[in-house]
Amino acid sequence: MPVNYQTPASASLHPVPGVRLGVTMAGVRKADRRDLSVIELAPGSSVAGVFTANRFCAAPVQLCREHLAAGGEIRAILVNTGNANAGTGADGLARARQSCTALAGLMGIEPAQVLPFSTGVIMETLPVERIIAGMPAAIEALKADNWSEAAAGIMTTDTVPKAASRRVQIGGATVTVTGISKGAGMIRPNMATMLGYVATDAHVDPRLMQALVKEAADQSFNRITIDGDTSTNDSFVLIATHQAGHARIDSLDSVDGRALREALVAVSRELAQAIVRDGEGATKFITVQIDGGRTEDECRLAAYAIAHSPLVKTAFFASDPNLGRILAAVGYAGIADLDQTLIEMHLDDVHVVTQGGRNPAYREEDGQRVMKQSEITVRVDLRRGLATSTVWTCDLSHDYVSINADYRS
Repeated sequence: MPVNYQTPASASLHPVPGVRLGVTMAGVRKADRRDLSVIELAPGSSVAGVFTANRFCAAPVQLCREHLAAGGEIRAILVNTGNANAGTGADGLARARQSCTALAGLMGIEPAQVLPFSTGVIMETLPVERIIAGMPAAIEALKADNWSEAAAGIMTTDTVPKAASRRVQIGGATVTVTGISKGAGMIRPNMATMLGYVATDAHVDPRLMQALVKEAADQSFNRITIDGDTSTNDSFVLIATHQAGHARIDSLDSVDGRALREALVAVSRELAQAIVRDGEGATKFITVQIDGGRTEDECRLAAYAIAHSPLVKTAFFASDPNLGRILAAVGYAGIADLDQTLIEMHLDDVHVVTQGGRNPAYREEDGQRVMKQSEITVRVDLRRGLATSTVWTCDLSHDYVSINADYRS
């Protein structure tokens, strides 16, 4: 079960004017499982996205990039689970195009106005016939208040649906931000999460959308890791329907622009942290905060070195305060001129390391007390500058191996 996470009640997921969602069972991989979702966007909506940095990217990622780059209006999003359509070559790309064409025909739009997404097993042929057969039912199910169903419909190894919603006042109008995400393993996004969709009715200059989605990703999905693997299908999409009744936001540095940015980041961060809390086999949610760097990049290097280390993560699982493993990870993070004699480290409220060595006042029972908690913060101060960076991760348990060993069976 997830670490201190409960899916928000359906009633708390505010509908976004201009967005409708429909979910059905298409039998993509298994029968009697919600595995096909359609998201309909009102005319005039704007869409921007960020995608996996994995060069071996899936066919739907390639097609999404193509359709967004064309600059046309996006009117629909199609998501299937159970099959990633990655490692499928020209045939996979043709099948992704076929799914866009079929949905466009049913909805009275153009194929280039559809963004396709797939998640699931890699290197298996996309059963496009089943997906096309399921489309009418998904369209029939389209509703504005269907966010909860859509969150469940995009799951793979997730144990719970992941969703978040906010309402904020912007320019005298109530603006809604609602989103869903999925992911539990193969998570070290270098752009976004496995799959994430956030929509708002804010009236924002379409030219600001790419900056907004990048900032939201950088402050949320690009700060999480479960196992260090960057998926072939990672995608994060931001939708703005422009239907809120406030003056158009033309600058992200304006009062209204900052309010929108904060709401988008808050929702994205909640979705990203939910992925870590539901990490495959996770029993603990860990915040890794690196302070005192010369640049944010070097702080991030140190944070990810800790968060990726199997030795560190298994120690957290065992509640074993073998904290020298954390120092070792900082040492190999790639900061060439790091002065180890300046390093300070805390485990929550426990001061473990001072001036690069064990704090004389540190007692192992204090470290073990913290390690037994379900939520832990590791703070390392490099004492070489003013930069800081935070990453969220989880422990590494026996169940992670079992889940991934059995994934295709």
